[in-house]
Amino acid sequence: MPLMGSLYIGTSGLQTSQNALNTTAHNMSNLDTVGFVRQQILLGNKTYNTISINASSVANQQVGLGVNYSAVRQVRDTFLDLTYRKESGRSAFYEVSYDAIEETETLLGEMEGATFSDSMDDLWASIEELSKTPDDSTIQGLFVQRASSFIESAQAVYQGLSDYQDNLNIQIKKSVDSINKMANNIKTLNDQIRLIEAGGTEHANDLRDTRNYMLDELSELGSISYNEDTEGNVVVKFEGEVLVSRDTVYEMDAEMDETTGFYTPFWPQNSTYTMNTDGNKIYDITNSKVFDLTQTISSDLDTDIGKLKAQVLARGDHRADFTDLLDGNAYDTNISQSVVMNSQAEFDQLIHSVVTAINKVLSDASDPVTGYLCNDDGTPIELFTRITGATGAENVNNSETLYTSMNLVINADLLQQPTKLGFVLPDKSVDYETAKALKSTFEVESYALNPNVTKKSNFLDYYSDLVSQVANSGSVFKSIQDNQQLTVESTESARQEVIGVSSDEEMANMVKFQNAYNAASRYINAVSEMLEHVINSLAR
Repeated sequence: MPLMGSLYIGTSGLQTSQNALNTTAHNMSNLDTVGFVRQQILLGNKTYNTISINASSVANQQVGLGVNYSAVRQVRDTFLDLTYRKESGRSAFYEVSYDAIEETETLLGEMEGATFSDSMDDLWASIEELSKTPDDSTIQGLFVQRASSFIESAQAVYQGLSDYQDNLNIQIKKSVDSINKMANNIKTLNDQIRLIEAGGTEHANDLRDTRNYMLDELSELGSISYNEDTEGNVVVKFEGEVLVSRDTVYEMDAEMDETTGFYTPFWPQNSTYTMNTDGNKIYDITNSKVFDLTQTISSDLDTDIGKLKAQVLARGDHRADFTDLLDGNAYDTNISQSVVMNSQAEFDQLIHSVVTAINKVLSDASDPVTGYLCNDDGTPIELFTRITGATGAENVNNSETLYTSMNLVINADLLQQPTKLGFVLPDKSVDYETAKALKSTFEVESYALNPNVTKKSNFLDYYSDLVSQVANSGSVFKSIQDNQQLTVESTESARQEVIGVSSDEEMANMVKFQNAYNAASRYINAVSEMLEHVINSLAR
C-alpha cells in the first residue's frame, strides 16, 4: 500500500470515530428525552483493492481501504411496541371506566357521609310516625316536608349524573380533536421522513422517534394498527378504518345530537350528507359510527381498548330513566354496559316506584262521592305531581309511569296545607288503613335493580343494593385496571431495556471511540513522519 493511500485509511478511521462519538454524544444528550430511542452505530469495511489472484492460495492478496461508517440505526423491538400499544390502550379503557364508577359512587353520596339514603330514611321514618297517629297535623306536615326533601335529594343525584355525562361529552370532543391532531402530525412526519430518506443515504431517526411516540399516544385513545411502506410512510388505521394514508388524513368528526347535545364520533368519508339552507352539511351517520356500542366488552374480543371508546360507553347516548329497564333486550343492548346510564336508569326506577306507590295508595283511598282525599274537582289528591310542561317517559301509556326524577314536584296545595291529607274518614274515624298501606309500600319486596337481577328488594334495600352494585363494579374495574397497569409497566420496562439509553454503556462507547480516534490519529502521524522522511531523503 502506498504511503499516500495509507493516509486515506487513517482518515477513514478519524472520520468514523468522530461520527461514532457524535452519535454517542447524541444518545447521552437525549438520556431523559421522552420517546427517544438509542441509536446504534454500524461499521463496515470499505472496498478492498485486489493485488493478485492465486487459485492455489487460501485467499487473494488484497489491501483494505479503511473503515466505513455504514449506518446509524434505531434499536427497537416491534413485537414489544405492538404489545405495549395494545395493552396501554386497554389500560386507558379501564382507567376511564373506573373513574366513571368512582364518580358515580361519589354522586350517590356514599363517600361523603351525607348520603341520599338519609332522605330515604327520613321519609320512611315520617311514614312510620304517620302510621301511628295519621290524624296528627304535625306528623302530616313532617310527612309532606320529608317527601319534598326526598325529591330534592333525588333530583340532585340525578342532575349530578347528568352533569357528569356532560363532562364526559366534553372529554369525547377533546379526544376526537386530539386524534385528528396526532393524525396530521404523523402525516407531516411521514412527509419529512420520506424527503430526508429519499436519497437512501440518511435515516431520519429523530423524526422516526417522534412518529413512534405519536403512535404510542394514539394507541391510548383507541385500537390502532399500522404498517410502514417502502418509502418510509406509516399508514395508520383507527378502529379498523384508515386514519392516515400516504397522501391523506381521514379526520374523524363528532356529530352533536340536537336533543341531548351528545357528540357521536363518526367517519365523514363513510357518511352521506345533505346541505341545509345555511350551506352546512347534515350527515347521516347511521352506518359510519366509529364504535359499535352493542358489542360485548371483552378482552378476548379486544373490544375493551381505548380511552375514547370508554368515554363514549360510560356516557351513553341519552339521559336514561326507568323506561329503559322495561325491555330486557333493549336494556342489554343499550344500557347495561354504560356506567352512567345504568346508574341513572336504576336510580330513576327507585324514585319512580316510590312516587307512584305513594300516589296509588292515596288514589285508592280517595272517594269522589264524599270528597275524601280528593281535590275540589273530585280528582284524587296526589302527593307527587309533574312539573308543568315537563316531558319524559311519554313513550309509555300507563299514567302511573309518567313520573321521572327530573319532572317531579310536591303538590303545591299540600305544601301550603298538609292537613288536606287529614286521614280522617267522613264518619270522623281515623284512617289507619291508608296510613298502614303507605307503610307497607316501603316494606314489600317487589323491586329488582334491572331485568337481569332476580333478587327482589323493598325501597330501603333497593338503594343499598344499587350502591353495592356500583361499589362491586368499581372493585372489579379497579382490579382490572391495576393488573393492566402492571402489564403496561412490565412491557414498557422490557421495551426500555431495548430502546433506552444507558449512561454507563454510552460512556464505555465514548471511551472506545475516543481510543479509536486517538489510534487513527497516531497512525496518521506515523505515516506522515514516514512520508516526511522519504521526501527529505529524496530531496538530498
